[in-house]
Amino acid sequence: MRVANQISALFGGAVPVRIEAYDGSAAGPADAASTLVVRRPRALARLIQRPGELGIVRAYVSGDVDFEGDIFALLETAVDAGLRPDPKAVPGLLAAAGADLWRIPPPPPEEVRLRGGLHTRGRDRAAISHHYDVSNEFYRMVLGPSMVYSCGVWESPEAGLEAAQAAKLELVCQKLALEPGMRLLDLGCGWGSMVIHAAQNHGVSAVGVTLSTEQAELARERVKEAGVDDLVDIRLQDYRDVSDGPFDAVSSIGMFEHVGRRRIEEYNTTLFRLLRPEGRLLNHAIARPGCPQGESPLGRAKALRRRLATAVGSDLTSRIDSPLMNRYVFPDGELHEVGVVVSLLQDNGFEVRHLESIREHYDLTLRAWVANLEANWDDAVDEVGEGRARVWRLYMAACALNFALGGVQVHQVLAVKPGSRGASGMPWRPGF
Repeated sequence: MRVANQISALFGGAVPVRIEAYDGSAAGPADAASTLVVRRPRALARLIQRPGELGIVRAYVSGDVDFEGDIFALLETAVDAGLRPDPKAVPGLLAAAGADLWRIPPPPPEEVRLRGGLHTRGRDRAAISHHYDVSNEFYRMVLGPSMVYSCGVWESPEAGLEAAQAAKLELVCQKLALEPGMRLLDLGCGWGSMVIHAAQNHGVSAVGVTLSTEQAELARERVKEAGVDDLVDIRLQDYRDVSDGPFDAVSSIGMFEHVGRRRIEEYNTTLFRLLRPEGRLLNHAIARPGCPQGESPLGRAKALRRRLATAVGSDLTSRIDSPLMNRYVFPDGELHEVGVVVSLLQDNGFEVRHLESIREHYDLTLRAWVANLEANWDDAVDEVGEGRARVWRLYMAACALNFALGGVQVHQVLAVKPGSRGASGMPWRPGF
């Protein structure tokens, strides 16, 4: 049996995608919306040595396999078909691989394994640098002019990425009730979009902190270009070293995922200390889902144990368990169920006042980023190399589908530091 047929057999035989291989063989429907192209024998060695997600990711990032056509259609088809490697098909694939199986290919250079203790300062800096110190120009191609690397808020699917990001920044400002003269601390400030928006539109004095050297450099340039350098201070600084409170408000947008369960209490108490009484915190973060509706009692019990383990400090249940995300995208990233996030905020002195899910909005945002990357593909490859461009294309498309299917969520949690006699400073009803 030829290579394409062997790979089809590995995933159950009647694979609903087109497979084409370097030996001229083909399998699957000819009219499929997407095609998996096996370009060289080394791909088989990767699939056999690391069956499952890691082998496929390594093969794609290295260019040993490729996707042609609509990547979303390919991923959706794979999910709908429940494709899983069939151990019974391995002997046939071994025969097809031949001597190439024993030439163990190294992982692509884009794969990372960090050293040092989890969420120590040095390791956190390395994790942030791996993801963000890629190329500001590359991020500009992907994110567009807004340079906002978090979920937008879409009035409708036709609103457009820039409008969605502007709406998200304004929503955060409204939830924090920003007014002229206030002090805002933006944690994980990226390229400065939040602090620039807040200074320009609400007259606040803002501090943005990041661990990414390239982000800080461009953020300072953008602040100056926006004419708000008298109001905005961009710092290359660990949040644990911020000491010039009190602030009237704190925004944490896409930062919480990098903190880690071991450091959440330290994170929350640091923000509590930095806020004035009645000051507000807006935590915008990706989260694990709860127990799916209709899951078996055993499944619900396991989900509850995971949730409780996370709440009491286990690191095992919060780590992102995807090889793609852990080794190529967000090393050491951790997600928590939103109920755990709320409980931990309240356990550390905050009063949670509002929670909003914007899960479907991230599907739209990620699809817009993929479209930007594909429209600028050649320039992106010239800027960061084909391997890294492939990582970003695959991870953003896979995440979009995951948000659409409810496999992962994103929430904005608004909390307040109680003032004297329990005063919150909140209106009777929110105006946002």
